[in-house]
Amino acid sequence: MASCTQSFQITLVCIFWFMGLCFAGDPFKFFNFEVSYIEASPLGVPQQVIAINGKFPGPTMNVTTNDNVVVNVKNKLDEELLLHWSGVQQKKTTWQDGLPGTNCPIPSRWNWTYQFQVKDQIGSFFYFPSLHFQRASGGFGGITINNRDEIPIPFDFPYDDITIMIGDWYTRNHTALRNTLLAGKDLGKPDGVLINGKGPYRYNDTIVPDGIDYETITVHPGKTYRIRVSNVGISTSLNFRIQDHNLLLAEAEGSYTVQQNYTSLDIHVGQSYSFLVTMNQNASSDYYIVASARFVNQSQWQRVTGVGILKYTNSKGKAHGPLPEPPQDEFDKTYSMNQARSIRWNVTASGARPNPQGSFRYGSINVTEIYVIQNKPPTMVDGKRRTTLNGISFVNPKTPIRLADKYKLKGVYKLDFPTAPLTGPPKMETSVINGTYRGFMEVILQNNDTKVHTYHMSGYAFFVVGMDYGVWSNSSRGTYNKWDGIARTTTQVFPGAWTAILVSLDNVGIWNLRTENLDSWFLGQETYIRVVNPEPSNKTEMPMPDNALFCGQLSKLQKPQDISSATSIRGNGSKFIFTMLLLVSAIFSVFH
Repeated sequence: MASCTQSFQITLVCIFWFMGLCFAGDPFKFFNFEVSYIEASPLGVPQQVIAINGKFPGPTMNVTTNDNVVVNVKNKLDEELLLHWSGVQQKKTTWQDGLPGTNCPIPSRWNWTYQFQVKDQIGSFFYFPSLHFQRASGGFGGITINNRDEIPIPFDFPYDDITIMIGDWYTRNHTALRNTLLAGKDLGKPDGVLINGKGPYRYNDTIVPDGIDYETITVHPGKTYRIRVSNVGISTSLNFRIQDHNLLLAEAEGSYTVQQNYTSLDIHVGQSYSFLVTMNQNASSDYYIVASARFVNQSQWQRVTGVGILKYTNSKGKAHGPLPEPPQDEFDKTYSMNQARSIRWNVTASGARPNPQGSFRYGSINVTEIYVIQNKPPTMVDGKRRTTLNGISFVNPKTPIRLADKYKLKGVYKLDFPTAPLTGPPKMETSVINGTYRGFMEVILQNNDTKVHTYHMSGYAFFVVGMDYGVWSNSSRGTYNKWDGIARTTTQVFPGAWTAILVSLDNVGIWNLRTENLDSWFLGQETYIRVVNPEPSNKTEMPMPDNALFCGQLSKLQKPQDISSATSIRGNGSKFIFTMLLLVSAIFSVFH
C-alpha cells in the first residue's frame, strides 16, 4: 500500500508541475454554488430565503486580478435562475453576464457552469440572482477582486478584510412581493434593514423586539481594517456609519478614490464602497454599526434601521446609548449630492483602471454619441402598471438578444432606442441602444421620479462627470469634472435631478443599462447597449461557450440534461486543466 501511495504522490506532483508550466500566467479559481431555499428569521418572523451553499448571505468570492473564475451553479430552486456578477466587466465574455438579455435561464434542478476572467479589475462588488425578483429573498454575496502582488495598493496593507452586505428587507418572500407588483400595487415600506442577513441589535427595547439575531464584527484594537460595504437591497438608500469611528474612503466599485474621511456615507441601492477603518477607540464598550434609511421621515422609519455591533477583543461592555445621528439635512437637498461630488478618482494610484482609447484624460476624448435618458414614476402601459425609460417599458425577449444575434434571428428586438424622451403615450417594446464599437458615449440620466434611482451599466466602468438638480441642458457640460470624476459601475440620480456619465464602448457584447431599484427594474426600467465589432474576431469577443443554453425560438437546440456535466471553460488549455483536475480526483479516490 505504501508503494501505491508513493506512486499516487509522484503522479500528483507531475500533474501539478505540468499544469503549473502551462498555466502559471492564468490562475483558475473554482467555486461550487448550490442555490436553495432555507428558512430564516432575520427580523424575527420565519420566512423563506434564498441561500448559497446553505448560507444567507452567500459566501464572498475572493479572487485576484486576471484570475479565471469558474462557478458551477446547481439550481435547487423551484424556478429558473440566473446569477449576475454585478460590476464584473466580463471583458469579451458577454455570454457570462447572467442577465436575460444575454443568457437563457438555468432550469430548476439543473447545473450550469459560469467561467469568466476578472480581467484588469480590482475592487468590491457583489453577485445576485437576476430573475423573478429573487434578489428580494437573498441569493447575494460579495465579490472581492484583489491586486496582483506586483501592483501596489495606494495605502498600507490592512490587517484584515471585512465584507458587509446592507439592504432593506421585507418579511414577505420574493414571490409575494412580485405578485404585489404584478397586481399594480406598491410594495410599501420595508420591514427592516439587514446587516449581513441579520436584523437589528436591540438598542431600544421599545423599537426592537427581543430574540433577533444581529451581526457582530470582532476586531483587534489599534489595527486598520478594509471594510467593504454593498447595498444589496430593493429600493432604499442607506446611510452607513460606525459609532465614533472615521470611515476613510479608499475605493468605489473598482476605482481607488482620493482618500477622505467621512463620519457617514450614503450608499444607494447597488453601490459598493471600501473604507479603511482604524480601531483607535477605547474598549470601554462595543460600538454600533448602523445602516439607516435616507430621504424619509426618520420618526416614521425608526423601526427600519439596521444595527450591528463592532466588538473590540478587549471590550469591557455592551454598546449603549442612542445610535449615532444620521445627516441632519431634512431641508437641505444638496447635502447628499455634495457628498457624492466629493468622491474623486485617485488618478495617481497604480492598478487596473478604465483606459479609454489609451488615455486616462477622458475629458479630452471626443464624444461620438449622446443619449438623454429620462425615467418617470410608474404609469399604465397597455393596461399594466409599468416603468419606463424615454417612454419605453422594456420587455425581455424569450430569446436572449445575444443568442438572437448569433443565430441571425429576426424580430427579437429593435435597434431603435430613442436618444431623447419620446413624445406621446409610453409603449412596451424590446428596444435596444445601437452602440458604436470604440465610440465614446455620453449618457445623461434624468430622474423625473420622486425617489433616488441608481443606474448600473454592465460591461463597463463609466466616468461620473456631473450631477445637479433641475433639467440637464447643453450648458450643463460647463459644470462637468473632466479630470478626476470617479469611474464606477453604479451611480445615483437624485429626484428632480440629472447625472451625466461618459463611457468608452470598447467591450463587445450586449450590455444591460438599468435602474438598480429592484421594483422599477422589474417593471421595465432598463434597456441594453449592443456593441458589435464590424470585423468579428476572437480578440474582441470570446466564442459562444460550449455549454450555452437555448430557449425561446432556439429551444429545440437544447438537449435534455446536456448541461448537467458541461462546463463553459474555453480553449484546449483550459479544458486540459479541467480534465487534469478530474483525473486527480479519480486517482485520489482509487488510492483512498
